[in-house]
Amino acid sequence: MLAGSTTVQRFRALQDLGYEMMSVTTVSAGARRTQPSLMTRVRGKLLGQHDQTHANQAILAAIQQHAFDLAWIDKGLTIEPGTLRAIRNLQPQCRIVGFSPDDMMNPCNQSANFLLALPVYHVYVTTKSYNVSELRQLGCIEPVFIENGYDPHTHRPMRVTPVERTALGGSVGFVGQWEPERAASLRGVALAGVAARVWGYTWERMTHVPPSLRLENRPLWGDDYARAISAFDINLCFLRKCNRDLQTTRTVEIPACGGFMLAERTAEHLGLFEEGREAEFFSSPEELLAKTRYYLQHPEPRQRIARAGYARCQRSGYSYRDRLQRVLQDVLHDE
Repeated sequence: MLAGSTTVQRFRALQDLGYEMMSVTTVSAGARRTQPSLMTRVRGKLLGQHDQTHANQAILAAIQQHAFDLAWIDKGLTIEPGTLRAIRNLQPQCRIVGFSPDDMMNPCNQSANFLLALPVYHVYVTTKSYNVSELRQLGCIEPVFIENGYDPHTHRPMRVTPVERTALGGSVGFVGQWEPERAASLRGVALAGVAARVWGYTWERMTHVPPSLRLENRPLWGDDYARAISAFDINLCFLRKCNRDLQTTRTVEIPACGGFMLAERTAEHLGLFEEGREAEFFSSPEELLAKTRYYLQHPEPRQRIARAGYARCQRSGYSYRDRLQRVLQDVLHDE
């Protein structure tokens, strides 16, 4: 499992819930965290993604040697339907649960194996509410929606020194990959004279970068990610348009780190955090700029909202442990 991957965070949550885990990796250590090429997507969609880590073989060996109550497949694009059928045949008591944090109707997130294996899962868990009906149309027996979670081992308030604030933070920050809509929003903020800083992959694609916008062109993981959120006065939360996001992992990670979040306004965001009390939201470039300027000039309400957002994460059970516990209570007792 790749460092910084949310798969690792869910694995740890299952351990925290008391499950004895055996892991099989489906992604090679050298895999790039960038959008795959067109040819890679076409090959994966038509022929099936290549199982570079021999995950199918490892799963088949494991089920022949051990008894399992649960097979958790985290976005298993290389997992073959025959592998899942073998689990069902050899261990009928084992519940097969798939999970993806991405929009699985986006061709970039699909593979031939995924599409063929969907009907074999007992349950498929998605963080995209609109995917539930779409997965069912593709043959999924029981698609289940859960909202995004955070990992308390990673996402927590960090005490930031002045040196760390200089190294990682600033007035306004965003951590995430380049997308044209995100670049346009940040360009507008920076052209208005607001200093902003961006961490993440592929930002070299951005053109006409204003002087007040600093592009770091590398990602942040683990403690550095949490420190950066703690080191920014305002953390922007943009949604991924190619995933049709209504919420994203940052939606809960930023408040869980004690950061002030200014996010795109959606119904799901408003259901997770109360606007003006636990987070702030915007629906237009003008509103984004106005709220950015206001909260940079008013640290007291900004800090009060950040504290309330953190408290909401704790009170409402937004951690992966809490999210997965509720799902598995239904899955493992639904015979």
